[in-house]
Amino acid sequence: MKDLLPIGSIVLLKDSTRRVMITGRVQKEVGQDAKTWDYCSCLYPEGNINPEQSFLFDHEQIERVYFIGFQDEEEFAFMDYLKQLYDKQ
Repeated sequence: MKDLLPIGSIVLLKDSTRRVMITGRVQKEVGQDAKTWDYCSCLYPEGNINPEQSFLFDHEQIERVYFIGFQDEEEFAFMDYLKQLYDKQ
C-alpha cells in the first residue's frame, strides 16, 4: 500500500495553481461505478466553505507537499487499519 498523508496536509496537485488541504482519506464516490479515491480536500487557505468545492484525487496526482498534517499514536493506528484494508483488495 502507498503511504497516505495525514489529514491536514497541504499539497499542490499536478497542473494546478491552488493548494488544497486534505480533509479525508479513502473516499468513495456515490454511484453505480463508484471509484475510490485516496483523498478528499478543500481549497487552502479558505477551508471547507462549500461542500460543492470538495476535490477528490489520488496520491500520484500530488506534485508537491507543503505541510504534513498532525500525526500521533491514533493516526499511526488508523494508518495500520487502512493498510490492512488496502491489502485485502
